[in-house]
Amino acid sequence: MLKVLAGGRGSQAAPEENVQLALDELAREGARRMIAAALEVEVEDYLARHREQRDSDGRALVVRNGPGRARKLTVGAGTMSIEAPRVNDKRVVDGKRQRFTSKILPPYLRRSPKVTEVLPLLYLHGLSTGDFREALPTLLGDDAAGLSPSAITRLCGAWQEEYRRWRTRTLADRDYVYVWADGVHFNVRLEDERLAALVIVGARPDGKKEVIAIEDGYRESTESWATVLRDLKRRGMQAPMLAVGDGALGFWAAVRDVWPETKDQLCWVHKIANVLDKLPKSIQPRAKQALHAMMYAESKATCSTEIDKFAVEYGAKYPKAVASLVDNRDRLLTFFDFPAEHWKHLRTTNPIESTFATVKLRQRVTKGAGSRAAGLAMAFKLMQSAQGSWRCLDSHELIPLVRAGVRFVDGKQQERKKESITKQQNQQRKRPIVAQEILAPTLRVDFLCHPRPEIPGHHVVNAC
Repeated sequence: MLKVLAGGRGSQAAPEENVQLALDELAREGARRMIAAALEVEVEDYLARHREQRDSDGRALVVRNGPGRARKLTVGAGTMSIEAPRVNDKRVVDGKRQRFTSKILPPYLRRSPKVTEVLPLLYLHGLSTGDFREALPTLLGDDAAGLSPSAITRLCGAWQEEYRRWRTRTLADRDYVYVWADGVHFNVRLEDERLAALVIVGARPDGKKEVIAIEDGYRESTESWATVLRDLKRRGMQAPMLAVGDGALGFWAAVRDVWPETKDQLCWVHKIANVLDKLPKSIQPRAKQALHAMMYAESKATCSTEIDKFAVEYGAKYPKAVASLVDNRDRLLTFFDFPAEHWKHLRTTNPIESTFATVKLRQRVTKGAGSRAAGLAMAFKLMQSAQGSWRCLDSHELIPLVRAGVRFVDGKQQERKKESITKQQNQQRKRPIVAQEILAPTLRVDFLCHPRPEIPGHHVVNAC
């Protein structure tokens, strides 16, 4: 890499650090000039659109007003000084004085939105406030505007306020057909007890997943889960068709109390881990293959057969492992009553487990959040940032059918046309019979009350 010398005829090699510095300065200067040129084009376009508007003396109402005061602006290329052009707009519309506002560089903007988004994410993913003192000058220059460690700390307070507003929002305009629930525990630095975050994620009819609730619970108790579910119901959330969770009894007891019509699906990953924990390590690989054969079975009958085989093979020596598998086996097979395209999403609580791996990484770096409120706010922001990259459900067009109550057997939709036609035919066949039953007594009475003329050799008795 060569560095051009000012006033020289040629070039000479420069140290690597000087070349790097020159490149950074070149990038900042190029970005500054491009921003200045874009601001000039924006102002010229605004003046051209209102050039014809004049006052009573024939003077233009929209004119330039010189450059504005220089201010520091932090973008991805670093921090630079910008003098934005000003416009004097004297027009009055509906009694209000008009004002030019730049869309490229709004008033009081000191850093680009991308920088504002990235730095909090660095904090959330493990960069502590003390590390920012060394990282910011390297990333954005020595004059990074508004990005001191204290500014990051103020952002944490803003996240807590954002979280408080989010947890009271209305849910009447949302429909969640499937929900995943789990409790995630992590440390709180200034308190003795660990934080149990009760998390619920839902799938909408368009297949998108989003966080529904993140609440502080007490050891995943029934009352803690019931409080969360009742609050969701109070804010307008209707009962989901299926809830997926681990074997925690507190959640399922709360679901039966708040949404008794919701079906249960136990998480296969948690169940397999519980079964393998009760087996010797030498047997676990073979047992794991058998458990996966159940989990990925093609039908409910096949899965039940695999469970019976496992019970026969391991029941004599390892009754605890078999009891852990057989217990509530029907709730392990619920997903077979839903579309096969959704099975891989409904078998586990993976949407929550994989996302909270980042939360646990963050709390290990900082030795836990400073308070329970800060821990919940941190988990909320991490879940929101991860939500944008979550994978939608496959064949999401089937989700409205699930909500409508369409029946699925082993993942296949059952045809309802033949059944409805058969019912209509049966009803049509019954209608004449009903009419005869209604008319027959009337005809019989009329016949008895009004006998036919006498016929020789026959005697008619008038019953009336």
